Amino acid sequence: MAAAQGGNTQIRQMVNFILQEAHEKANEIRIKTEHDFNIEKQMLVHNAKLAIADEYKSKARAREVEERIARSTAVGDARIAKMKLRDGLLTQLIETAKGSVAAVTSTPAYPELLKKLIVQGLIKIEEKEVTVLCRSQDVPEAQKAAPHAVQEYKDIMMKETGLNVDPVVTVNTAPNKMLSDAKYCGGVVLTALHGRLVCDNTLDARVQLVYDELLPSIREQLWPIIN
Repeated sequence: MAAAQGGNTQIRQMVNFILQEAHEKANEIRIKTEHDFNIEKQMLVHNAKLAIADEYKSKARAREVEERIARSTAVGDARIAKMKLRDGLLTQLIETAKGSVAAVTSTPAYPELLKKLIVQGLIKIEEKEVTVLCRSQDVPEAQKAAPHAVQEYKDIMMKETGLNVDPVVTVNTAPNKMLSDAKYCGGVVLTALHGRLVCDNTLDARVQLVYDELLPSIREQLWPIIN
């Protein structure tokens, strides 16, 4: 009986020992699991923070690029609008100048001006046979002015160069070759060599020439550079 009780005691002790070992092992596993879980959680949180930070930086850079593009576009649009406005004002200026110059065609001074324009054209073109083109309403005055222009041209060439020239100057009367009223406000166009040589001495061309020469100073007066 005593032996049986001793055996049972040993069995209980062994069972208790095994249970104790099992509890300790389970507790060890639980602690390790919690430790590993916390480390994994910290890593996940850290990586998530890094990902969020990278995404924020990426979006910030994208927004900055968009803002730069928008600013550049706005500046470009403003520059284009300013250039268009300036070009419009300059176009208006030259049209106003042409209108003022065109007024001379209705004055007594216009026949003399036509003669001088023909003389200048002859000096530039330097050809034996020359045709003068003008507006239809200017044909009578141009025909009157042509002989005087030829004589003045001959006098100038003799005085300045010693050459005795005698060009044949004809004023065009063909309707299809008249200078258009819509395009020209007055003056003449001289042609030679069957139209291959052309000297535009219209009032419009003269205004454009003056405009081109004075454009820098015109711009400076209208839009002075502010330091």
